[in-house]
Amino acid sequence: MKLFVCTTCTKNSQSFLEEVQAALPKLNVEGIDCMSGCTRAQTVAFRSGGKVAYLFGDVTKADIPLLETFSALYDASPDGTFQDARVLGDLRHKAIARIPA
Repeated sequence: MKLFVCTTCTKNSQSFLEEVQAALPKLNVEGIDCMSGCTRAQTVAFRSGGKVAYLFGDVTKADIPLLETFSALYDASPDGTFQDARVLGDLRHKAIARIPA
């Protein structure tokens, strides 16, 4: 699983990437240029082979614990989907897209 963090969303995107990497050392967190979520900066995306991908926007430092929770649920899901979006916590309100595998 990879967690991509946009590095062009805001002037603080690079420091946000570093904060996420430091807070979530067990995850493969990678910076990436624009994910076209500019109107909802800061954007992040989860992707894993054979699973749907998720793009979230309006993510802040306060959401980092939710990213960790989401990553565990996503990892445990065989296809990356969830029967009930409430398991995503407040991130469900920040979802921009769910992209088929």
